[in-house]
Amino acid sequence: MRFSPPVIALSAVFLVVSSASIGKRADQDIDPQSAALVAEGMVAKKAGQFDEAQGWFETALAVDPRNRAAFVGLAEVSAERGLKGKAIGFYKSALIIEPNDLSVLAAQGELMAEKGAVDAAKKNLARLNILCRSKCSETEQLSDAIERAGQKQALQASAVEIKPVVEKAN
Repeated sequence: MRFSPPVIALSAVFLVVSSASIGKRADQDIDPQSAALVAEGMVAKKAGQFDEAQGWFETALAVDPRNRAAFVGLAEVSAERGLKGKAIGFYKSALIIEPNDLSVLAAQGELMAEKGAVDAAKKNLARLNILCRSKCSETEQLSDAIERAGQKQALQASAVEIKPVVEKAN
């Protein structure tokens, strides 16, 4: 009798937790209409019609917000337009859905390195190294981008020559 209240509370917790996991859909259960819209967006992106592609990807997300391919498509379109910060955000949204996507981690890391966020790119590289366990093309691609970003920053710092100026105080 004295164990009844804790057992009832614990069973209520298990009931809530198990019902929450039932409501989620798997990545494979993406709405077919949303997948078709992403395919249209990819065709438009390959044709260089970035405005149209963005529209297709956004519509795909409206149909199914868990469509990771739509986030990746939006990120690629944003990167093509030179909107690296926006692209990094779209890649982040894709990584929320699938945190272990190697190509998304590498692409996001490359953009971070290009923007000068080398430390954040190194975190992506460390994560890739853990996921790959051996050399894979994504880790090599990201490490090359980090190396290029490091050389670029060193060149920029050495290009400026600082000359101190001493003035007399009144």
